[in-house]
Amino acid sequence: MSSIKDRRFLLRVCGGLAIALFAAGCGPSASTPQRSETPAQPVELTVSAAASLQDVLEAITPQFHAAYPTIKISYNFGASGALQQQIEQGAPADIFFSAAAKQMDALAEKGLVLKDSRQNLLTNSLVLIAPAQSQLAVTDIAQLKDAEVGVVAVGEFRSVPAGQYAEQVFTKLNLLEALQSKLVFSNSVRGVLAAVESGNADVGMVYATDATLSERVKVLATATAATHQPIVYPIAVVSNSPNPDAAKTLIAFLQTPAAQNKFKEFGFGVVAP
Repeated sequence: MSSIKDRRFLLRVCGGLAIALFAAGCGPSASTPQRSETPAQPVELTVSAAASLQDVLEAITPQFHAAYPTIKISYNFGASGALQQQIEQGAPADIFFSAAAKQMDALAEKGLVLKDSRQNLLTNSLVLIAPAQSQLAVTDIAQLKDAEVGVVAVGEFRSVPAGQYAEQVFTKLNLLEALQSKLVFSNSVRGVLAAVESGNADVGMVYATDATLSERVKVLATATAATHQPIVYPIAVVSNSPNPDAAKTLIAFLQTPAAQNKFKEFGFGVVAP
């Protein structure tokens, strides 16, 4: 009789162990990395991005939507300084994609972006452009002080990164004082491009990527790296974003080979992840 009880007890123990082992095998392993999943519910991200990024981001967006169909993107393009001020004033934004470190640094100092999400994604260069049919014999930025050069369009020195870089170039080349009467300012780098395209400015300082977008302008000269701070585009999640995980998913996607190839296609340099 006792042997029968012993066998029943042994069967119960073995059965319990089998169930426990099966459950453990079916559960997620602590050592197995978990794949980033698409949110089950639709999410809309607001991305405040520098004006110079508009064309390339709009080209990349369909690729992102194909990979993450429940994450929609709403863009707010403008001068990085203006976008910085909007975020400081509480405007809704999930991601800030700046054309310079200065504006990102200002938000970071106030705790308005998640520091661990910040990445330097892109690089660019600064060029001097003129209307495509211009007869100006200018091949060097130092020639802007010459009498034959009239209106020089630049971004606002305080709020537009392209304008800040232009100011650095003019200062380095001892041109700033000589150009004061020639300068006209725009609130975005795309505004500078438009001024030159229309002929309202004889020349303008824009990013190389902006110049490549228009057949109505030509590049006269490129600012050397020694005349301005490095042109780097940082990106980060805004601290009060209601969708930080989805925002990080987008930032990660922008560092994939597919996205980086698109950035290169539009003339940007890419920073290795």
